[in-house]
Amino acid sequence: MRILHVIHWLNPADGGPPMVCTRLAAAQAGLGHAVAILAYSTPGQDDRIEASIRALPGGDRVRLEILPACGRVERLWPRRGCRALRRLVPGFDVVHLHQTWFRLLVAAGREAARAGKPYCLSPHGTLTAWGLGRKAFKKRAALALGFRSLFERAAFMHVLNPYEREGILATGLNSRCQLIPNGVFLEEIDPTPGPDAFRAAHPGLQQDPYVLFLSRLHPGKGGRLLVEALGLLRSRHPTLRLVFAGPDAGARAHWMETARALGVGDRVHFVGPLWGRDKVAALVGAACYGLPSEHEGFSMAIAEALACGTCVVITPECNFPQVLEAGAGLVVVRTADAVSAAIDRIVSDPKEGAAMGARGRALIEGGFTWPRIAERMVSAYRGPDGVSQA
Repeated sequence: MRILHVIHWLNPADGGPPMVCTRLAAAQAGLGHAVAILAYSTPGQDDRIEASIRALPGGDRVRLEILPACGRVERLWPRRGCRALRRLVPGFDVVHLHQTWFRLLVAAGREAARAGKPYCLSPHGTLTAWGLGRKAFKKRAALALGFRSLFERAAFMHVLNPYEREGILATGLNSRCQLIPNGVFLEEIDPTPGPDAFRAAHPGLQQDPYVLFLSRLHPGKGGRLLVEALGLLRSRHPTLRLVFAGPDAGARAHWMETARALGVGDRVHFVGPLWGRDKVAALVGAACYGLPSEHEGFSMAIAEALACGTCVVITPECNFPQVLEAGAGLVVVRTADAVSAAIDRIVSDPKEGAAMGARGRALIEGGFTWPRIAERMVSAYRGPDGVSQA
C-alpha cells in the first residue's frame, strides 16, 4: 500500500504527534509499504530530525517531503503546501492526516477528495471536550472555516482510547472511529543502560532515588503536584529527588518557586529535553515515572517508561487504564496527598516497584509495539470500515 502522512511539521518540541507520525510511518515502511511524510521544515533541526527518523527500524525507507519553513502567510494560506499535495496525493492509496488546527490539513483533505483518495485523521486527543474547551471561540470559528468539513468527510478518525472516541462522538463531527493505541519500538529501548548511567551523567543526583517527570513543562501536566508531594515526603524520604526533563512550556519558574517555598528546592532538578539513549537512561534509573496530568490522549512517555521496566504513578485523566489492569503502576486522584502516598509506597518497597515495572514491560511487549500497531492501522485503512481496498 502507498501511504502519505501529512503533518504540519516534525518539531520535537510539539511532543507526541511528530513522534507518533514518524514512528508509525517507519513501522509501516518496515512492513513493506511505500510510505512518505509531508511536513514543513523545522528551522535548525531538519538534519537532526531526519537522522532520528533514519535510525528507526524501517525509517531508512520513509520518503521525506520537507517544505520550506512555514511563515504567517503560508500558515493561513498554504500555497506551497497545496502545490506539493497536488503533486503527491494522486500517487498514494491513502492519506493519513495528523493533528487538527492547521490549514495544511484542510488543503490535504480537499486535495484527497479531488484526487478520489480516502483520508483518515489522527487528532491526537485534541477533539475531546477538554481539547475543544481550550480557546473555544477560536475553535468554533475554525470549524466554520473548513475544519468541520475536514473532520466530517474523513473516512475515519483514529482515536487512542475510549475517552477520546466518546468525545468525538459527542461532538457529532464524525461517527466513524478506529481505536488504535500508539506504540513503542523496543529497538529504541534495548539493550537498556545500567541503572546508574543517568546519575553518572548528572552527578548532582548522587546515588539518591529520584522520581522522573518526562514531558513538556506545562501547568496541565501536574508537575506542581509532584513538587508538593516531594514536600510532603521531605521527612520520610530525605534523600528523594525529583527530576524534570522536557522543554519549558511556561511552568518551570513556578514549579521551582513552589519547591523553594516548600524547602525542597535543592532536591528538584531541571535537566532540559532528553532524547535517545539519554532519555532511556533517565527512565531506567528512576524509582518511578510520575505524570499526574489533567489530560492525556496517549502519553508516549508512559509507554516508554513501561517499556523500560519502570513503574508509573499517573492519574485517571492520563487515559491509560491498562496500567491499573496490568498492575504496572499506581493510578491516583490529582491531589498532592494521593501522589505522595503512591510515591511513598514505591520508594519504600523497591521490590514492589520492580515487580510493577516488569509487568509494565510485559504489557508493552504484548500489544504496544509499533510493528503491531502499524499492522492494525493498515487493516483499518483496508476496511471493511476502513479507507482503501488497495
